[in-house]
Amino acid sequence: MKKKRRDFLKTSVYVGASIALPGFAFHTRNALGVPLITGLSDPALQPKFVELAINALAPGFIFRPVDDDDDDDDNGTASKFDISTRQFSAEVGLVNNGVRLTTNLWGYGNRNQGFTWPGRTFEVTQGTPTYVTWFNGLTKNRRPLPHLLPVDTSLHWAYSLPGYDQYSIGDNGVPLVPHLHGGNTESASDGLPEAFFSPLWKVKGPQWKKNTYTYSNDQAASSLWVHDHCLGLTRLNVYAGLSSFYIIRDEIDTGKTNNPLGLPAADYELAYAIQDRMFTDTGALFFPSSPGDPFYGDFITGEGAVLPPDLFPGGGPTALAEFFGDHMVVNGKIWPKAEVEPRNYRMRMLNGCDSRFLVVRFRAVPTGATDLNSAGEPLPFWVIGSDQGLGTPTTVDTLVIGPGERFDLVFDFSQLQHLDSPRVIMENIGGDAPFNGEFGNQLLPEDLFADRQTDRIMAFDLVRPLNQSVPDAFNPASLPAYAGNTEPVDKVRKLALFEGKDEFGRLQPLLGVAEPTIDVAGNLVNGSIAWHSPTTENPEFGATEIWEIYNATPDAHPIHVHLVHFQVLGRQEYTSDLIEQPVLQHNGTFAVGFRLENIVLGNEVITPPGVMEDAPKDMVTALPGQVTRIKMTFNRNGRYVWHCHILSHEDHEMMRIMRVGPGVPPPA
Repeated sequence: MKKKRRDFLKTSVYVGASIALPGFAFHTRNALGVPLITGLSDPALQPKFVELAINALAPGFIFRPVDDDDDDDDNGTASKFDISTRQFSAEVGLVNNGVRLTTNLWGYGNRNQGFTWPGRTFEVTQGTPTYVTWFNGLTKNRRPLPHLLPVDTSLHWAYSLPGYDQYSIGDNGVPLVPHLHGGNTESASDGLPEAFFSPLWKVKGPQWKKNTYTYSNDQAASSLWVHDHCLGLTRLNVYAGLSSFYIIRDEIDTGKTNNPLGLPAADYELAYAIQDRMFTDTGALFFPSSPGDPFYGDFITGEGAVLPPDLFPGGGPTALAEFFGDHMVVNGKIWPKAEVEPRNYRMRMLNGCDSRFLVVRFRAVPTGATDLNSAGEPLPFWVIGSDQGLGTPTTVDTLVIGPGERFDLVFDFSQLQHLDSPRVIMENIGGDAPFNGEFGNQLLPEDLFADRQTDRIMAFDLVRPLNQSVPDAFNPASLPAYAGNTEPVDKVRKLALFEGKDEFGRLQPLLGVAEPTIDVAGNLVNGSIAWHSPTTENPEFGATEIWEIYNATPDAHPIHVHLVHFQVLGRQEYTSDLIEQPVLQHNGTFAVGFRLENIVLGNEVITPPGVMEDAPKDMVTALPGQVTRIKMTFNRNGRYVWHCHILSHEDHEMMRIMRVGPGVPPPA
């Protein structure tokens, strides 16, 4: 029988893998319940399925290129955009005593089309470059705006870097840097965490190269997304609203109703960014960071952390290990609905949450139902692709979507006619706690919020008549199968995921290596390594590598590698000794890390239930007690990163610099 994650923390036993923990004892974590706190919005009192969901692929929600006659370098074929970040107010569907509330947000946009959460969608063509000039407009009356959320300046973050500690958000503004997640992009345009820039570019990070980013779009048609990636602020800047879809089209996936594959298109192609949030009862975004806030007792006092009062007046603000919101948001609206016809719809789904793994099902409910108490059995749907484009079509009724992952679905709403049901609810059977591969009836009561509202995401109402002038020609047999990466392998790397403690005793997730390795500075290293230490992942240009990722933590981690797309080869159980060792922090202090010794491989693991990986990926879920193998080819030189896409993890050192090609990366 599979052990629960809290049992792991007590007994140090993984799923089929026993790990010795000499010299260090993990604390058991308390249940991550969120009691209703005075001053916070009560999700149970918020309306469900009232607001119409924004379709991020609706014609009015697409960014329009700027007019530019000076197209010398692209012969008039390139798209050019001027995109800024601004603070604005919007209604997200919240009410208090019948009064509609507004929320201050940050969004990508421009003067002509305005600013939205999420930002409008980039829709571009394969092989045609896109040039985006990015502006940081977080000012008012030419003075920098404060952050919307509490900032923990004890972290390794933008203004803590050598030569930058004289800057502050109050004096110099919030640093930003946009990253095209999934882009096969030159290093200078990748959105590296240290390529940040303040308002008016007055402060520029050590890896900043230019204002205008070049996206070559030289990759398969796919669903990418743009989000902020500033060092130590990613979780907060994305939470404030900084994300946008980026859709690449090609000659077969055209987005037009006459596309060669017969895919649902135009009005029948939908794009939804799913996120979780907390709000105050006045409508403001809320992110816990101080004593008395949700999760503080779990991740600070419950772990025995000691926060010096000179750095944390009153106990905060401090970064917390993970975040789970109690309001579900789709394209900037809480629990919205969509109105559909009885036909196939294509849905591009993005999990834009900080820490939450979504486990999605669709279930028919009676007219007007806002919960799942009378819901029918899960309905089947097709998964036709993932992060990096189309894959082998697979029919499922449950889909796990990790933070940062995208999936391409086709759902046939004519099923509702046969069931005599006018509504289907997109259900979430994932927990409100760190994910370990379990969901649904495998979860413990303490894995779920009390009076849980996060079990539902949005609704679809079958209220529109079938438009017979547009054919419904979807046929999964017409879609190509995924061939995988057929290149010969040049190198196999053994990498690892660890959970240690920082210098204050806070949980600190870390990346590292699972075998003795020579870094680019010539040092022999092993085990957990912090962000700023010399690079250990230095593939040659054009090399094809297999990365074996050993997860030595009690939770799953969604791993993202910049630049590349990869094939998920499979998973295998393992056992090892987990040996405590010091890990150097950004401020010169030492904290607790680990290394693996005496690794013994066990049984191969079948693809976990609800996981669809028969498609090109840039995200993979590494499950506890397993080694996960991915295969990729590195086709550009330069500096990149790989990291966990739990945003609170990457902000607290679960990220490492990767260098493709010759040369030693300069220090961060």
